[in-house]
Amino acid sequence: MNEKCGVAAVASRTKLGENLYVTLAALQHRGQEAAGIAFYDADGEEIKSFKGLGMVDGVFKNFDFSTVNGSRGIGHVYYSIAISVPENAQPALFHTGVGDIAVGHNGIITNAEELKKELMEKGHHFVQGSEEESFAYMIADFMKEHGFENAVKSAMRKMKGSYAFVLMHDERVFGIRDPLGIRPLILGKIEDGYVIASESVAIDALGGEIIRDVMPGEMIEITEDGYRTYELINSKERAHCFFEYVYFARADSIIDGKEIYKVRQRLGEILAEEQPVDADVVIPIPDSGRAHAYGFARASGLPLEEGLMKNRYIARTFIMPKNIREKLIQLKVNPVKSAVKGRRVVIVDDSIVRGTTMRKIVNLLRKYGAKEVHVRIASPPIIAPCYFGIDMTTREQLIASYSSVEEIRKKINADSLGYISIDGLTRAIGMDKNQLCLGCVTGKYPVKVDGEDTRFQERIEKWK
Repeated sequence: MNEKCGVAAVASRTKLGENLYVTLAALQHRGQEAAGIAFYDADGEEIKSFKGLGMVDGVFKNFDFSTVNGSRGIGHVYYSIAISVPENAQPALFHTGVGDIAVGHNGIITNAEELKKELMEKGHHFVQGSEEESFAYMIADFMKEHGFENAVKSAMRKMKGSYAFVLMHDERVFGIRDPLGIRPLILGKIEDGYVIASESVAIDALGGEIIRDVMPGEMIEITEDGYRTYELINSKERAHCFFEYVYFARADSIIDGKEIYKVRQRLGEILAEEQPVDADVVIPIPDSGRAHAYGFARASGLPLEEGLMKNRYIARTFIMPKNIREKLIQLKVNPVKSAVKGRRVVIVDDSIVRGTTMRKIVNLLRKYGAKEVHVRIASPPIIAPCYFGIDMTTREQLIASYSSVEEIRKKINADSLGYISIDGLTRAIGMDKNQLCLGCVTGKYPVKVDGEDTRFQERIEKWK
């Protein structure tokens, strides 16, 4: 199972290894457990890979980039719900009867077990048992009767769920986005080539220029000299993950034409309109709630102060494995005493998932003298699991799935608690509800999930 990750593909005449490294470093926020690259070795006429557990700088600390003698490659940063093992690191490389295939994947294929079973019945032996292995085997099978592009199309028609793939077939390199556009993917031009990445910040880091988002259902092949597009599945449906805009993407990214920072400021403004509060100061939860808090302060007329300091050597606890996350919360932030003592404080954050972190922060502020602590959240209550790539997989983890807003307020020890509405959320993003995946806040999903309600699965089936 592949959860929230970052992917990149680069075609450049020079410095391929360095370019892949920079793109992954720019996408580090999307995965901190493993990193890797795969590239076409022109001398050996094969795909080679290098990957390992840890942050990008640690994985590649002793790597000799001069050994990357090709001009095309892909990269991946990884995180998982459980602690990673080396085998989880991507890109995944497979030697098949139709050539080498390397895959980097951001997302989750919801019918992965069904596909794996079908492939095993055809005689495929799985080494990793991963979604990426199934994808590679499907492509190899379909290529026996079709060209590469049609083979990928046939594989896409069989897969359900979310995915943004970077893919190599021998020396060719591609980016592929799922037909609903759940996971982001963007194309850019750099000085001596082209790049595809999960977020535009990777293109910025290379000094490049954004060309456009990869369209849902589209595959784009990049070379050092240009790019070619393939519309593999033409779907009018859209289900962009709203949580990318609220939390996961970097604030300086642009996804599907929306600047994340502006969306988050607008979320804060609408939150202030919908959930006003009589207080003295607005304090953001660093760093996830900062842009939301700016918008909230501006709309409410309250002063904004940096009343919580983040320990920047502590990783994002939201995407850490549970056993580590619980131990690190108490080290994540610390109050600025003069900013909170004797004051009525509003703290603004992007979400409440489990409630553990928020309760600790509220109690910290009270310990250091806050007269009142009010909590405002720039997403609606998360009531249902995410099946498409964010660590919210069971209802037992989600405090809002079994507690009312008032019950949550009491559990986190706040004086008041307010969430943005779903209508407010969609207005801030600037998209219609039916263009977004809102499954975790509505319980209705854009892709069929056994035991769950679906929004437009019958229309999706028409792709076949």
